[in-house]
Amino acid sequence: MAALALSNYTLFSPRPSTSSKAIESTSLVTPSLCFLHNPRHRSRHCYPLLSFSPASHSSPVRRSFLPCFSAQDSVPNVNKEEDDGEDGNKAGDELHGLSLQALINIYREAFLDGDQKTISKVEAKLKIFEREKDGLFQKVSNTSAEITSGKENYIRLQADFDNFRKRSEKERLTVKNNAQKEVIENLLPMIDSFEKARQQIVPQTDKEKKIDVSYQGIYKQFVEVLRSWRISAVAAVGRPFDPSLHEAVAREESQEIKEGIIIQELRRGFLLGERLLRPARVKVSKGPGKKNSPTTNSEKPTEHPATATARVDEH
Repeated sequence: MAALALSNYTLFSPRPSTSSKAIESTSLVTPSLCFLHNPRHRSRHCYPLLSFSPASHSSPVRRSFLPCFSAQDSVPNVNKEEDDGEDGNKAGDELHGLSLQALINIYREAFLDGDQKTISKVEAKLKIFEREKDGLFQKVSNTSAEITSGKENYIRLQADFDNFRKRSEKERLTVKNNAQKEVIENLLPMIDSFEKARQQIVPQTDKEKKIDVSYQGIYKQFVEVLRSWRISAVAAVGRPFDPSLHEAVAREESQEIKEGIIIQELRRGFLLGERLLRPARVKVSKGPGKKNSPTTNSEKPTEHPATATARVDEH
């Protein structure tokens, strides 16, 4: 700008007179400031140039040159600071709301142009994106951990619920069986009465036969009701003695039946499902009797080993 001012000064400044006399009649001109628009500058500010205006006879020719140069040098500096502020605000507004790819493109252009201010702003924006990315990554990690924990809790609760359902069903069946057992145990004496009546009554007349048929029909219905409750009789006659199912009340010798085999059922036993309601009272065979054989003085009498049978109490 100083060079421009000097060139203007050279072109428009008056030549000094060779005469020693003061010029009285001739009007002098003094340099003054005018502003010229520079179309290449972004801010469209005007730059000061020198022009000349008439001056009085008494004023020196060069007295306004120094103020002119000082004003000319100071004006462009102020305009440059304003331009930098506007450019910074504009750059900040341009970076707002841009995508990552757009910021990368701006950073590349600023790096090639050597624009450190734009580079700093883009780097600050990228750091903000980095912090946001780290925050989102942490949120995703926390959410994934919560989902995993929720799945584990769901599986554990599902297993607990299945166990509770099975346990509840088992307890329900136990309560039901206990209630049925209590009711059926009270009905067992009635079953015994039916059995004794069937064994003792021998119908002879037609009237007795009709009564016996009616009795057998009632007993059959009663047995069907017991079967619907999963009640079954304990097998006894001809089976080996089982202390968990049978109650032996007597033992007798038998030449035909082996030892430990039930030969007679005195009272019927019953099962509720797989649970024993009442054991069957039975008579067990001791097998064939012992035969007496002569013994000599040199021979000692031998004892036959007893077979392994369950000990039962006689009632």
